[in-house]
Amino acid sequence: MVAGVELGKMSSAAPPALAPSTPWLEAAAAFRLSYGEDAGEVVYAPGRVNLIGEHTDYNGGYVLPMAIDRGIFLAARRREDGRVRIRSAQFPGEEAGLDLAAGVAAGEPAWSNYVRGVLAGFLARGNGLPGFDAMIYATLPVGGGVSSSAALEVAAATLCEQLSGRRLAPVAKALLCQEAEHVFAGTPCGIMDQFVVVLGRAGHLLLIDCQSQEARQVAMPGDEVAVLVINTMVKHALNDGSYRQRREDCAEAARLLGVAQLRGATPEQVAAAGLEGRLERRARHVTTEDRRTLAAVAAVERGDWAELGRLMAASHASLRDDFEVSCAELDAVVAAAEALGRAGGVYGCRMTGGGFGGCCVALVQADRAEEIATAIGAAYERKTGLVAVSFTTRPSDGPAVRPLF
Repeated sequence: MVAGVELGKMSSAAPPALAPSTPWLEAAAAFRLSYGEDAGEVVYAPGRVNLIGEHTDYNGGYVLPMAIDRGIFLAARRREDGRVRIRSAQFPGEEAGLDLAAGVAAGEPAWSNYVRGVLAGFLARGNGLPGFDAMIYATLPVGGGVSSSAALEVAAATLCEQLSGRRLAPVAKALLCQEAEHVFAGTPCGIMDQFVVVLGRAGHLLLIDCQSQEARQVAMPGDEVAVLVINTMVKHALNDGSYRQRREDCAEAARLLGVAQLRGATPEQVAAAGLEGRLERRARHVTTEDRRTLAAVAAVERGDWAELGRLMAASHASLRDDFEVSCAELDAVVAAAEALGRAGGVYGCRMTGGGFGGCCVALVQADRAEEIATAIGAAYERKTGLVAVSFTTRPSDGPAVRPLF
């Protein structure tokens, strides 16, 4: 069970409506400025950070992400002619236009494929859909490792639900969005991002078994700790081949180990198998990361923040050395956090997301979060010459809708 919804069963409840807040109004204002008329409603889906369990999802393993309090807003207005126009406040002057009656295919601009893929999948499942105009408004860094793509996909799916009056079962909604990313965006992602964006719950992490697709809410007790997200401002693209190569390495290592996925192997089996160096490193990361993730759940449940921080640090080292998806900028943030240490209010820090840039996530003493962010930012700028952007968050809710009429 997840948030009162049995996985795979239909939920008839509408997404929760949220009270007005500045980003909702800004999204509506951006729509009016662009289209010259008012939107009918705004839908929202959050970004996510992953506390631990990186590159384990497509290996059938365990992950422990959370939805955050920033995301993607889609302001929209229904059309009766079957046509769709999509614009983005982040990319002014660009527009995706299509006719639903002619079918939905990938196209330009590239960012529109996350929405196109969701529309195609929604229609392919036998759902009707009217035309609409939409404006994308983000409070997430694009390409920052906080899953802006999954947030956009889930926001698009939520808009489809609103416009059609058809509700998708939560897991079906997440899988539709994952399919969109595979087919239309060309990124063979696992299920983690879409699952936690759909199923996020305030005050809870989400433990996902990516083999069985079962999920469990894990309460994050107290308010003495916070999650600090540090954006290195180094952009990355997971569809450039590096991500796909890691997946292929893992699949080959699993084949040589005689298991369907690396979830079926142990670190001890990997050590004894005599795999070629790169494949051994990939398999070692995945199998040890699965163990770290389950240990992290136990640490969260007993409020052992020091142990959770130790596991996060070990995860980053494994991602850096064995999976080789870190970079100098991510390592500089982690080094700055480790220099502060427990005395400076930092329990642990690691890269989050696919890697090759993006964000780090640090578990910090909540009442010192601002000074910690300042100190890490100063050290990072001295080391790299770049200015990091940081924000503090706690586990947050999933998609929501705000009618405007």
